[in-house]
Amino acid sequence: MRLSTKLSAVLVASVLAGCSSWNPFSSKTEVKNTPAALTDIKPSLNVKQVWTVQVGSAANYVFSPAVSGTKIYVAAADGTLLKIDALSGRTDWRINAGMRLTGGVGVGSEQIFVAGEKGHLLSFSGDGQLRWKIQDTTEILSAPVVADDQVIVRSIDNKISAYSVASGVRKWSAERPLPPLTLRAVPGMVVAGDQVIVALPGGRMSALSMANGSLRWEAVVGEPKGSTELERVADVSGLPVVVGNDVCATSYQGRVGCFDLQTGAARWAKKLSSEVGVGGDERFVFAADVNGGINAYSRNGGGSVWKNDKLSYRKLSAPVSFGRAVAVGDLAGYVHFLSREDGSFIGRIATDGSQILAAPVVAGSNLIIQTKSGLVVALATE
Repeated sequence: MRLSTKLSAVLVASVLAGCSSWNPFSSKTEVKNTPAALTDIKPSLNVKQVWTVQVGSAANYVFSPAVSGTKIYVAAADGTLLKIDALSGRTDWRINAGMRLTGGVGVGSEQIFVAGEKGHLLSFSGDGQLRWKIQDTTEILSAPVVADDQVIVRSIDNKISAYSVASGVRKWSAERPLPPLTLRAVPGMVVAGDQVIVALPGGRMSALSMANGSLRWEAVVGEPKGSTELERVADVSGLPVVVGNDVCATSYQGRVGCFDLQTGAARWAKKLSSEVGVGGDERFVFAADVNGGINAYSRNGGGSVWKNDKLSYRKLSAPVSFGRAVAVGDLAGYVHFLSREDGSFIGRIATDGSQILAAPVVAGSNLIIQTKSGLVVALATE
């Protein structure tokens, strides 16, 4: 089996006895395949930089900007946390959490949530004051999600826990099976109605009740196959995307597909291997595969619409639908804009030269990018 470029990092022991994981975001990752050189394009989309702010390095973690109204919240590994005006880029406040951070940002109920070292979960008020701090079971790599006065986290021992937004008191906890070997990655969670959809190792995606954490349904996104544990790694990757009555996701060495939001029944699934998750809109589902191909599928039936393979081995972020374009970041800090209709290049812009790990985030008419070195950029198109 050929390993993808992100997964050729050294094998590291996890905190769990008998289980191991890779860190696909390690700075020591060895690139075994030469990234495709960028060729000149004839842009039909004018992409401009609106503002930039420096927050600090992500180190070996992934931090995603969180948008709430006209404010954007960003964090860095050294504990820095910023509140930014989405329109102007003005920094409303900059604080330090008092410890190194491993995941974030979550926002809701007028509070901001980040994951700290050794499994800590921290809550800050809208003016940057620490509200409370608790310690979860093990390290938290994914951004917390907030809904119904609860903040929900997934720790790397595969426990999903809900805490009171007001007090930090645990309200419920659920545990899902953990395979012997997993990616040290950031499978995400998304709230849909009265359930939270959780991407999990082992190719599973679960829907849990927001009321008590009970299992509503579980869908198979990737089926572990092969004779070795290495070949059987099939973790659901990145953040599931909810569009209409569908929840769509992808997995490593598995599939991309859409599932019924209420029952988990598969609507369609196609063979694909991805480490970064999907993007989607009313018509299409977009996925970046491990070889750097960007694939578009019909959301209704899963038919292949187009594929762009001109960014091979450029360590792409998850794609996002943005106006008439699909935007995706790469290992050198470029943001590429592809036509939603046929996948052709229609725009490109450089940032700071460091990798874009998290999927771009839409904030009104702007697209927000956070690079590994900590540059936060707002982009607009014309």
